[in-house]
Amino acid sequence: MKHLPAKNKFGTLFVLSSDMKRKMIILSLALCLFQFMQAQGRGGSSVAFEPVKHNAFKVGEKLTFLLHYGVVDAGTATLELRSCDKTVQGRKLVHAVGLGSSLGAFDTFFRVRDRYESYLDAESLIPWVFIRRVDEGGYKISQDYTFFQHKNKVKTEKGKVHDVPPSVQDMISAFYYARSMDFSKMKKGDTFVVNTFLDEELFPLKIKYIGKETISVRAGKFRCMKFRPVVQKGRIFKKEEDLNVWITDDANKIPVLAKAKILVGSIKMELTGYEGLANPISKVEKN
Repeated sequence: MKHLPAKNKFGTLFVLSSDMKRKMIILSLALCLFQFMQAQGRGGSSVAFEPVKHNAFKVGEKLTFLLHYGVVDAGTATLELRSCDKTVQGRKLVHAVGLGSSLGAFDTFFRVRDRYESYLDAESLIPWVFIRRVDEGGYKISQDYTFFQHKNKVKTEKGKVHDVPPSVQDMISAFYYARSMDFSKMKKGDTFVVNTFLDEELFPLKIKYIGKETISVRAGKFRCMKFRPVVQKGRIFKKEEDLNVWITDDANKIPVLAKAKILVGSIKMELTGYEGLANPISKVEKN
């Protein structure tokens, strides 16, 4: 069967050979495949985010704290970074788990059992899932946030979808993200902001650098950097500067001490144990 002559846009006659037809079919299939891969990258299984380079922590790190209410040992808390075999949008995750519980006599009249979980992007340190279970003296909170970081949205357990800025953090992921920052060039009074989604709203967590101090806690004596998160006054705190945090002056940047003045007294949290650190700690050894 003969090929029918065809005209191009200039009116010139041409004939498609079988070989040319095969090449055009292959080219068309290749273009279709390329477009499909692009579509998958925009909303499917592979999403590109800027990696956060750091050496502040690694899987296996576990921190233990003792909480005081006034002069009473009120509770304990742990924060652990675990490996995770789950993925989201083709991204590898790590699993951060924070646990808190009341102690002794305090546990009798004000029982606390808190659990916080964050599934973080292993490379970009952004959260994909946040879980919060709070039981404090009968007051309970149950939150489940799903972050759609590729769409700048977060969906809560209430079914509401909120618009959020790129790389927004949750309560737990913000702790790890802040530790990835370079504080070596900070001067007294400098501030930085971590956008955090908390209790159905966006909260720009503003933190001010105060300076360096050497402090002693039950785990030992440490060289530290002092920071002051600017808190919301009225709910728990009287003033915006009522919370101060000391972190180790080393590559780990782990919290050693936190002190807070609240409307009904004071709270202190101090480091009592640590394991699985990524770097040597700035502990002052006894002479």
